Amino acid sequence: MSTEFQTKEEALASRKWVVVDAENQVVGRLASKIAYILRGKHKPTFAPHNDGGDYVVVINADKVRFTGNKEADKMFHYHTGFVGGVKSSTAAEIRGTHPERLLEIAVKGMLPKSALGKNMISKLKIYSGSEHPHAAQCPVVV
Repeated sequence: MSTEFQTKEEALASRKWVVVDAENQVVGRLASKIAYILRGKHKPTFAPHNDGGDYVVVINADKVRFTGNKEADKMFHYHTGFVGGVKSSTAAEIRGTHPERLLEIAVKGMLPKSALGKNMISKLKIYSGSEHPHAAQCPVVV
């Protein structure tokens, strides 16, 4: 007896769209649920080498919350590519300019660091308001 894995074509055919409301949710806990759906771990056909997850649409990303003093204390760093080009900003500063990036950074850190992870993060759509342009895909509310 051998184990049968889901093919790429079967994974494409079984993808669904899911809407997640991020209002008053803790960033890390919400990000782990989103990453779980993006990887496809909620499906019985899960295989770690296959992208079998669903599309996730997140609304109200500007209303997520941090616990404790993380809003002011948590630092996010990135490098510009130039010598001495390390830039840092707090969670409050990122929320002021691009509030959807808080969730994007958190979810991206929970996905595989490979081409598979890049494909999975492309299925994540984050919007800071309560409206999204994916009504035609008939998403299911989680």
